[in-house]
Amino acid sequence: MSLTSQVAKRRTFAIISHPDAGKTTITEQLLLFSGAIREAGTVKAKGKQSKKFAKSDWMEIEKQRGISVTSSVMQVDYDGYQVNILDTPGHEDFSEDTYRTLMAVDAAVMVVDSGKGIEPQTKKLFEVCSMRGIPIFTFMNKLDRDGREPLELVAELEEVLGIDAYPMNWPMGMGKNLLGLYDLYNNRVELRGLDGEEDSYIPLDEDGEAQGDHAFKQSSIYSQAMEDAQLLLEAGNAFDRELINRGKLTPVFFGSALTGFGVQTFFDAFVDLAPAPAAVEAEEEVVVQPTDERFTGFIFKIQANMNPAHRDRIAFVRICSGKFEQGMNVTLNRTKRTIRMAHTTQFMADTREEVQEAVAGDIIGLYDTGNLQIGDTLYTGNAGLQFKPLPQFTPELFMKVTPKNVMKQKSFHKGIEQLVQEGAIQLYKTYHTEEYIIGAVGQLQFEVFQYRLLHEYNAEVDMTPIGNKIARWIDEKDLNPNMSSSRNLLAKDRFGQPVFLFENAFAENWFKDKYPDIELKKLL
Repeated sequence: MSLTSQVAKRRTFAIISHPDAGKTTITEQLLLFSGAIREAGTVKAKGKQSKKFAKSDWMEIEKQRGISVTSSVMQVDYDGYQVNILDTPGHEDFSEDTYRTLMAVDAAVMVVDSGKGIEPQTKKLFEVCSMRGIPIFTFMNKLDRDGREPLELVAELEEVLGIDAYPMNWPMGMGKNLLGLYDLYNNRVELRGLDGEEDSYIPLDEDGEAQGDHAFKQSSIYSQAMEDAQLLLEAGNAFDRELINRGKLTPVFFGSALTGFGVQTFFDAFVDLAPAPAAVEAEEEVVVQPTDERFTGFIFKIQANMNPAHRDRIAFVRICSGKFEQGMNVTLNRTKRTIRMAHTTQFMADTREEVQEAVAGDIIGLYDTGNLQIGDTLYTGNAGLQFKPLPQFTPELFMKVTPKNVMKQKSFHKGIEQLVQEGAIQLYKTYHTEEYIIGAVGQLQFEVFQYRLLHEYNAEVDMTPIGNKIARWIDEKDLNPNMSSSRNLLAKDRFGQPVFLFENAFAENWFKDKYPDIELKKLL
């Protein structure tokens, strides 16, 4: 098969949502329908005896807490397509991981709790997708429970997010009264199977009526759904594939991730409508086409200890063009050094297998000993190339970190070094005493960091809050250590660059007034 044909069969997307909207649960159903797993797990496995944890929540702390704390990558074959699913954390404290993951996908699936509608984190993540102009597919989840009126949900979607919506199907009831879905896209009614029965599909006639003599047609629920759907067809937005591709129109699907109802209908439509890998912009106005023969890619995520027994470290690479072949040599643009890609993997969350070849749109993992960083560009050929920088957040919360057991110093230093390289926690050292300070965008990051240090590196630590700070970098040539005071702690980041941690905005402005020629910089 030609490179062009292979790329056309790739679908790479992220699943985004507010916490508890059902994002990881729908991921499990997608894996189930693809044949990748035999039984869907749940984010919150009930009871200590249950082993049905979500495949994408592979870290021990995720199983204990019932939340996703890191993005997972899963690759499955579905209906002739190679589908790359990236399940992202919903909690705002892990936004940075999610934002970077969104730089590596061609589409996004937005899961909305039909009982709650658009929630704050959903809105934030939608805005990132919107800035990139990537297609967004909406799944109104939890139809198995009583929720808000469908018309109200679609109206809120358009008003709050500022995107046009096109309902692909329409619920016939909800909760205990859920009959099924009135499917506008497939021109059929999808009836919910009861008491272990399979779901059934009944085609619509020219008037939009379900064909045949069926008891459900006497129900007012069916009549109301058909009436609403026909109204939407006449007065709502027109289906426009070009607008979908530009992220201006979102196809809206209803269903229940927990029961699996409506999920396969959604996935079938998604692989048909979602775009194949697109061109990626690099620096100096270079545009890389996915069908270019030259191999290029960038690292958007680093994960330590996916296999704790081997203390491994995996760099996740989004292939942007060309074809990867095992054992090939590539250039790391930051250092201009050659790397042999000998040990590379494809993923099913934490399980991996050696990959022999992959093409643009695929996600592969490189075993790394500490040479790679988030944002690195890899390529073949002689001409240099650097993809645009990935989002990096300036931390706002800070803690001093010290080991409880001085005999475990080696484990402590190794743990901090490897976990910091994942990009969620940032490391600083006080300028003169070199005490360790870590910064994060959310409190939960500290708890995960402390848990992983203990359980993955056997390093127990004391963490002392030093409060909210404003981090600002300055050039080494402009630095005078006497600039530091009780209101602006002087430190070095993990690359040795000087940074001031200001107590508040007043302290920062006071510094600017006193040193008007000194430029203060932030990450974003």
